[in-house]
Amino acid sequence: MPRLWVPRRVLVTRAARAWPHALAIVERASALGAEVIELPGDRVVMATPDDPRRVYAEAKATLAVVVAPPSKLKLEPIAPSADWRVDLAAGCPAHCSYCYLAGSLKGAPITRVYANLDQILEALPGYVGRGTITSANRARAHEGTTFEASCYTDPLGIEPVTGSLSAMIAWFGRAGLDAQLRFTTKFADVEPLLGLEHNGRTRMRASINPARFARFEGGTAPVAQRLTALRRMVDAGYPVGLTIAPIIAAPGWEEAYGELIDMAATVLTGARDLDLTIELITHRFTTGSKAVLDSWYPGSALDMTAQNRVTKRTKFGTEKQVYDADTMARLRGFFLAALERALPTARVLYWT
Repeated sequence: MPRLWVPRRVLVTRAARAWPHALAIVERASALGAEVIELPGDRVVMATPDDPRRVYAEAKATLAVVVAPPSKLKLEPIAPSADWRVDLAAGCPAHCSYCYLAGSLKGAPITRVYANLDQILEALPGYVGRGTITSANRARAHEGTTFEASCYTDPLGIEPVTGSLSAMIAWFGRAGLDAQLRFTTKFADVEPLLGLEHNGRTRMRASINPARFARFEGGTAPVAQRLTALRRMVDAGYPVGLTIAPIIAAPGWEEAYGELIDMAATVLTGARDLDLTIELITHRFTTGSKAVLDSWYPGSALDMTAQNRVTKRTKFGTEKQVYDADTMARLRGFFLAALERALPTARVLYWT
């Protein structure tokens, strides 16, 4: 059975309780055995013991149902993945020691799901045709305007409690827009999604890593289950993808990733009408995220030293540590050759 995340407690703000979607989340959470706490106001507060590890553990066991602020109704571009970022939540129940959210979310890592999902969806038609990643790209124009739902959460990981992902998929399926919803996941419980009338307007991508590196992805589904879930989505008519991320250049990476790609090819063998994309994302981190991750996972063996690293400045003026040019060239050459051999019909969307 796929691993399901069930929070120990669900905090519901006063404003959120005015939205039907919040009430549905409360009903789901109660049925799964979570403690539901109605907050008197709209501030999400938790006791903050002196032990940082306990703060982390308590936060990761908590789901807060809140109203997305007005800023969430004004979408931002999210290159190179999609035209626009659309958030149904912020925060993730997994325990990945390379977590890209570390340092970008304020306070304890509580997962906050948005009660006003209908309001968020109502804003999307105004963005159709206005993007620069697929809307204005001849090679990807057939995807329509793309909306990425997994920038600040793993939508499938929280789906058993929220139902938000199913609601988004159904909305895209019936909206009649030249648009596509995209999400990537490290979880595998796709059963609620298989019977939805998606009309090919949602692309599910499995985020995968070899077993020796998936040990850095605590609380997630085993990689084999993720790939099986991907095949089930293919058989249900969904376009799909593989997000190989983060690519880690640790000793033995060539053998490990070669086996991973072969495993994916085996699972997808014989799939009818396979529409498969590949996204390749190398490991990177910032000084701020490293400090947060070191406090969350003090015993992690993930290499975040300066070895084989260079500093890269982003368009926002921040700095991140990425692999040096030689390492990047070896990684990229390997992956492009291995994917061409094992999955020749797949489209590699980008390398970063």
